Amino acid sequence: MTSLEKLEKFRNYSYTILGNGRAALFDLMDAVLTSRKIVSIVELSLSPVFRRAWPSLYETLQDACVPRQMLMQHYVKQMPETALTILAGDHTAWSRPYAKTLQDRTYQHQPKPNGLGKPVVVGQGYSTLAWIPEAQGSWALPFLHERISSFKTPIEKIAQQLRAVCAQINTTVLFLADGEYGCAPFLKSTADIECIKLLRLRPNRVLYRAPDPYPGYGRPCKHGDKFALKDPSSWGMPQAQILLEDPKLGRLEMGRWEALHFQQAAEHPFEVIRVKRLDAPDSKPLWLMWVAPAKPCLTQVWQLYLRRFAIEHWYRFVRQRLHWTCPKFASLEQTQVWSDLMPLISWQLWLAREVVHDCPLPWQKPMPQLSPGRIANAFAPLLVKIGSPAPAPKPRGKSPGPPVGQQRKLRTRFPIVKKTYSKPSKVAKSAA
Repeated sequence: MTSLEKLEKFRNYSYTILGNGRAALFDLMDAVLTSRKIVSIVELSLSPVFRRAWPSLYETLQDACVPRQMLMQHYVKQMPETALTILAGDHTAWSRPYAKTLQDRTYQHQPKPNGLGKPVVVGQGYSTLAWIPEAQGSWALPFLHERISSFKTPIEKIAQQLRAVCAQINTTVLFLADGEYGCAPFLKSTADIECIKLLRLRPNRVLYRAPDPYPGYGRPCKHGDKFALKDPSSWGMPQAQILLEDPKLGRLEMGRWEALHFQQAAEHPFEVIRVKRLDAPDSKPLWLMWVAPAKPCLTQVWQLYLRRFAIEHWYRFVRQRLHWTCPKFASLEQTQVWSDLMPLISWQLWLAREVVHDCPLPWQKPMPQLSPGRIANAFAPLLVKIGSPAPAPKPRGKSPGPPVGQQRKLRTRFPIVKKTYSKPSKVAKSAA
């Protein structure tokens, strides 16, 4: 089967499982792929590939129900058979500070572009679990891209997504994540998932070694000596240490310590890896934690973690080129259906990378390996060749609209939900 036939088969099967409004959804996705810049989402209805009237755009996003689990299984089938499958997880914010009629808005962390002000916005958070197919490049192909409700935390959401995806993959899985997931709650939530975890540790973490052997009296100790990442005197000698020469970063010093754990998760030990650039004394070291029965290879483990940044490129790509945060929807159903289309569009671009012809702008240089953005800009000629699985629309006339003189009701305003965390209260000691 050629690459073009794989793309056509992928689009045809995706069309059959989308359900209600699938014809309008496919026209909407093709309009996104052929529109470089828009100011409002309604401008997508002006695209030649969107063969319906502009009200169909909002109506199909309101009434459609995208089967995320079926699409996730469909994505897994497109992966080649490899010995190691690398997944990356993260979450981002869709800023909606003025959407008072949008339900379930919370305070989200989002860095400011200029670095001024607090990195907090009002909006909705989205958790993403993606496959990183290449060692270099900006390709990240999401399996799931779901909204984090006010009743769940990002750690609970990514653990649920990781459990669902790992159940569909038969090979060894390596999961990569940043410092927010390098904590005890994440280890507890994913302890039953069969995968290797390579997570970054925040530089202010305090870990503990394994306790000394039980002396035979008193309560057994859960923790040994402290291992503070900020205190070099508490590290001791590493179990393994090597020096590397990287062509870009220069000399690297790497050390590995075994049998460390968090205070809240003493039953889940892991190994800690420290990466230090010797040619840049002012740079901060990179602390990583390796959760797996096998020992990590120090010459490769830090390069594996760098592949996590591909998901950051995908977040920028869906915002700038796929117009993810451009719409100003007023309902949760529209925001989730629109967000479910982003992984489906990304997988179509991945399957089209070998058959599309680069169409650079006059001021752009040719690329030997096309990025997702370059493939999206050159997708229009490919659509003319393969067509759309959606049938042509049938005219049904104009809607009569509301009765004359009927007053419209104002939409309900919803308050901002503030997530709180309360520490467990300490039990007072009874008097002797």
